[in-house]
Amino acid sequence: MMTPQRSQLHPLEVNPQTGEPFLRLPAPHQNIIITPARDGDQSALMQHLNDPAIYKWLEGPPVPYLPEDANSWVPLVKEQSDAILEYLRKSEEDFPDGPLQFVNDCPVRHLREVKEDGTDVLIGDIGFRRGPFEEVLDKAERKRMQEENACKQAGDPTIQFVVGDWLAASHHGRGIMTAAMGLLIGAWAIPRMGACHVVAHPFAGNIGSIRVFEKNGFGNKGLFDNGKMVRGERKILTLLEWKA
Repeated sequence: MMTPQRSQLHPLEVNPQTGEPFLRLPAPHQNIIITPARDGDQSALMQHLNDPAIYKWLEGPPVPYLPEDANSWVPLVKEQSDAILEYLRKSEEDFPDGPLQFVNDCPVRHLREVKEDGTDVLIGDIGFRRGPFEEVLDKAERKRMQEENACKQAGDPTIQFVVGDWLAASHHGRGIMTAAMGLLIGAWAIPRMGACHVVAHPFAGNIGSIRVFEKNGFGNKGLFDNGKMVRGERKILTLLEWKA
């Protein structure tokens, strides 16, 4: 008897009411799901990204985080997710008998807590992208490695990815981000992106984030100073590295 082929969306589930794909965290965090960004996430983003407990550890978001920032970010990441999902749905037609196709990114990233009444609230974010090689101190060599890495085809095992995250301060200390990071790496980054090399660059002193990565098998390679300036302050970075 033939084994039925998996959907190109595997292992994503699909909400039967909305059609939205998602991943659900394992117990005891099964009330947390990870979905694409949504129109309407802007107000929650502004709430969280204006919290100093969150933004002090982040490089990218402007401070203060204004409506125009959220209104530009949400469509950007939603478009990225939509493009991956469209590619995978087209792959259902092009490869009806498999195999599962590699993609460059993860189409779900926003962590949401599902309430008893079925509504949910945005509580965090995990994003993958091609590695920027922050740990390479020579700027010319870093640029060369970035360009070489960016040109590689999806599924190439030599690609370096970088991952970043944040979680609402109200949900710190519960193991949610550790579980979410482990789920996205194990269920998506490895089988669907072909990831064999993932790094993270949390700021020195961000003990909670460093522990999340260490609990997911990342090695702590120590501190480095590449001259990073964030909001006028020089930042020392930590290199966390996972290899298959």
